[in-house]
Amino acid sequence: MQRPIIEIDEEKCDGCGQCVLDCAEGALAVIDGKARLISDVFCDGLGACLNCPRGALRIVTREAPAFDEEAALAAKAAREGRPAGTAGGHGCPGSAPRRLTPLLSEPGALAAPAASPDSPLAHTATWPLQLRLVTPSAPYLRGARLLLAAHCAGFCLPDLHRDWLPGRVALIACPKLDDSGEYLRKLTDILAVSAVQDITVLRMSVPCCGGLDALAQKAMAAAGVQVPLHSHTVRLG
Repeated sequence: MQRPIIEIDEEKCDGCGQCVLDCAEGALAVIDGKARLISDVFCDGLGACLNCPRGALRIVTREAPAFDEEAALAAKAAREGRPAGTAGGHGCPGSAPRRLTPLLSEPGALAAPAASPDSPLAHTATWPLQLRLVTPSAPYLRGARLLLAAHCAGFCLPDLHRDWLPGRVALIACPKLDDSGEYLRKLTDILAVSAVQDITVLRMSVPCCGGLDALAQKAMAAAGVQVPLHSHTVRLG
C-alpha cells in the first residue's frame, strides 16, 4: 500500500538521537552512528520525529506495509526492558484514550467549567478525536454512538457542541488529505470490537467529503456488522 512514512538522509544525519526521543512508537534507533528506521510497520507516518536539528528527516509517500501500533509498542517495550503495555519514559500521552466530561444525551451535557482566556478548557467528552489516533479497544467506544465528522465541520458549525456532540463520541477525519485505507482499517476495527449503536456522518458539501459516507459503509461491510447510519451535509454559501 502507498502511505506516508519517514525517510532519513544519512548524509545530513549526525546521529544525535533527537528523532529517537521524539518517536513515541520506537520506530527509530541510532545504529552505526546514524538514525535508522527499524521497521516500516513501526512508523505511523505522523512526523513527530521531524524536529531534526540538521533537517535529515522528512515524510514521503511510498509503498510500505500498514502501521502496526501494537507490534511497535511491544518491540519498544522489549528494547527498554519493560513488560508490553506499560508506559515508557518517552511514550506519547497525547494518544492515550481519555474520558474528559460525562457523555450524556441531554443538550448541554458536554459543557465544562469555565477557564481563563489564556488557558481554555476542552469541552469535548473523549480524547483523542483524530480517527487515526483512536484505540479501537478504548472503553468509551463500547456501545457508543459515533459522530464521524469532517475536520472542517467544527469550524463551520457554531453550535456543534450543542446540536451534535451530546451523547456521541466524536471521531474526526479528512478523506481528501489523509490515508483513506488507514481510516478504513481503524474504523473497521472499532466496529468489530465495540458494539457501536449507530454512526452519524457530518460532512461538508464539497465532493471530496463524500468519502466519509463511503468510509462508514465500507467499514461496516468489512467488520460484518450493520448499524443505523445517518448522514448530514453542511452546506457552504
